[in-house]
Amino acid sequence: MKLAGLKSVENAHEESVWAVTWVPATDNRPSLLLTGSLDETVKLWKSDELDLERTNTGHCLGVVSVAAHPSGFIAASASLDSFVRVFEVDSNSTIATLEAPPSEVWQMRFNPEGTMLAVAGGGSASIKLWDTNTWKLAATLSIPRPEGPKPTDKTASKKFVLSVAWSIDGRRLACGSMDGTISIFDVARAKFLHHLEGHFMPVRSLVYSPVEPRLLFSASDDAHVHMYDAEGKTLIGAMSGHSSWVLSVDASPDGAAVATGSSDRTVRLWDLNMRTAVQTMTNHSDQVWGVAFRPPGGVGVRSGRLASVSDDKSISLYDYS
Repeated sequence: MKLAGLKSVENAHEESVWAVTWVPATDNRPSLLLTGSLDETVKLWKSDELDLERTNTGHCLGVVSVAAHPSGFIAASASLDSFVRVFEVDSNSTIATLEAPPSEVWQMRFNPEGTMLAVAGGGSASIKLWDTNTWKLAATLSIPRPEGPKPTDKTASKKFVLSVAWSIDGRRLACGSMDGTISIFDVARAKFLHHLEGHFMPVRSLVYSPVEPRLLFSASDDAHVHMYDAEGKTLIGAMSGHSSWVLSVDASPDGAAVATGSSDRTVRLWDLNMRTAVQTMTNHSDQVWGVAFRPPGGVGVRSGRLASVSDDKSISLYDYS
C-alpha cells in the first residue's frame, strides 16, 4: 500500500480540527467525510472532491468527537459542552441530545451492528453505552479502582477515559485511559475482563483490526503504536517512529496497515507484516488529531481514501490502492 496526496483544504474550519470519521455510503449517495472542530461546528464533505456539503451548528463549545452509524443515515457529535448531538445525516434533523456531567464526554463509537453508541466517559472512569433505538442509557462499564488504601482523587484522574473501540464482532469494547492502561470489557455481560499494559502515558486513540477480532491497535503520548492480542493480554508489537505524541490511529479496511497522526505534524503509514512505518506524509503544519480510512462500499468506488485533520485547521485527503 502506498499513499498519494490527493487534495488538501486549508481553513476547512475556523479553528483546530479535532475529529474526523467517514459516513458510510447509502443507496442514494456516496460516503461523506465528517469533521468536528474547536470552532463548535461539524462539517460534512463530499468524499472525493472535499467540497463542503453542509455545516452543522448547535454545540456551544469545541467538538471533540464525531461518530457515524454503520447504516450511513445517522451520525453523532460530542462537544466540550458535555452534550452529544445525534442527527440524521441527510436532513440534519436532531434525533436525540444526550447529556453528561462536565468532562464526561470524549471519544464515541457506534458498535458494528449499530444498536449501541459507546461514549468514553472521561472523568467518570467509565464507558457509557446508549441504546440507539430508545436513546436511553443502557449500561455503564466502569474501570475497577486500584486495590489498596482509599483511592485518592489523583488515582481517579489517572483512569480518565479518553478513547474507545469496538471489536469487529461487537463482543468486546476497549477503552484507553490517561495513565496509559487499556481496559477490555465483555459487552454482553457488561463485565470488565482485564487491563492491557505497556503504555505509560495517555492512550488517546484505539482501533480493532477490521479482520481479526482479537487484534487491537493503540496510539499513545509515549510516541508508540502498540499491537495487542486483546484476549490473550499480550503485547504483540510496539512500533516507534513518531517523534512526539501519537494522537490518532486507524486500520486500513483490509487490515494490512494502520495510519497514525501525531503532534510531530506527520501522518505515518505502518505495514503490519514489517511492523514498521513505510511512509511519512508531511502535509500538515501542526499536530494531527485525526486519521480515518474510508470504509469500503459505495457505487463506482475503485480506490481507497485516507483523511487527516489537524490543529492547522486543514483536512488532507490521500489516495491509496
